[in-house]
Amino acid sequence: MPRLMPRINEFRMLAVAGQTDMPAFTRYIGIDYSGAETPSASLRGLRVYQTEGTTRPVEVPPPPSRRTYWTRKGIAEWLVETLAEDVPTLVGIDHGFSFPLRYFEVHRLPPDWPAFLDDFQRHWPTDEDNSYVDFVRDGSAGNGAARMGHARWRRLTEERAGGAKSVFHFDVQGTVAKSTHAGLPWLRFMRRQLGARVHFWPFDGWDIPAGRSAIAEVYPALWSRSFAREERTADQHDAFSIAAWLSRAGHDGTLAAFLKPDLTPPERTVAQVEGWILGVPGLIRADGERNDSKGAACNPLASSLH
Repeated sequence: MPRLMPRINEFRMLAVAGQTDMPAFTRYIGIDYSGAETPSASLRGLRVYQTEGTTRPVEVPPPPSRRTYWTRKGIAEWLVETLAEDVPTLVGIDHGFSFPLRYFEVHRLPPDWPAFLDDFQRHWPTDEDNSYVDFVRDGSAGNGAARMGHARWRRLTEERAGGAKSVFHFDVQGTVAKSTHAGLPWLRFMRRQLGARVHFWPFDGWDIPAGRSAIAEVYPALWSRSFAREERTADQHDAFSIAAWLSRAGHDGTLAAFLKPDLTPPERTVAQVEGWILGVPGLIRADGERNDSKGAACNPLASSLH
């Protein structure tokens, strides 16, 4: 986090100086995710916070039922219903939205995000009833063996974020691998249900049309220390921090810059396949000089991603 602060401050100054060509959201939703158990399991780690206008984020409880906490299926269905409303909303979800380019290369997949979601769900059907991520990992469900990754493979955005772990880094504290493998099929579900009413950033483009709701990948560790913990659990605080930061960035003008991270054209093309963590500004070295070595390395790939 410390090495991102100079760039974050620069983004804030740029936005306040006059970057106003950004969509106006009136509602912000933060979701702390969990890949535990089944899609219909009531999970203490699944938390949702919401704010409208400049109000303080409040926790959104699941619909009344015998379940105490949210389920992954319940969150996806609630988001479909909520985002169908005529209220421009920005949603931040704490899990990976795509995989590193190395995954696409190894499995000979086209660099196309919607096609990736379809292919992933066929091999990792973690949205099906009674399905655990670990069932697919051990071969008792799906065909995960045909679509595995390596813990050393990282996306460009994870490298730029600093402490973000690989989406294939299972079985360690703080990992997003299980939640990512559990959550990807639900992104597909929401996309199929909502169609053009919702913009999946940045896969549908870096520019979000005015009046459109959007869903983005977030990494609450970037912001959670900026807000007092108070009485919240760690999961509650992560969801609160997502909603609070999105709202603050939307109202103070800094969100516009974060929606357009500082990337070279080849890097930007790669990120539209791998995804990008909202709040990570891009690559700036400590001496302030741009390091284009990564962008140059991406050039051969960029031509195949258009």
